Amino acid sequence: MAGEIPGGLAIEQIWVVEATYGRDAAERRAAVRAEHLARMAELRAAGTIVEVGGYSDMSGSLVLVRLPSEEAVSTLVMADVYFRTGVWTGFRVRALGRLVRRDELSAE
Repeated sequence: MAGEIPGGLAIEQIWVVEATYGRDAAERRAAVRAEHLARMAELRAAGTIVEVGGYSDMSGSLVLVRLPSEEAVSTLVMADVYFRTGVWTGFRVRALGRLVRRDELSAE
């Protein structure tokens, strides 16, 4: 049937966070970068963060998050030192259907 997901594959609901850097992000970031990176690594190891990184043009960051709701994702972002100190001055959260192997879902 058209539109069916092939055997062995699944669509995982995750969230995409597009965080925007402020004008002075490079200066603000230096003092808190180690704390931010340690937290992101911890959340990634726990399976909450799927992927995270900053754009090389210093315009912002992209974070792929595995949480049950948009509100939970917003709470996670607002608790981050980058947001609390003004490195990130805004963010947008969007739902994404991520294609995965079915066995990847059971492993997490």
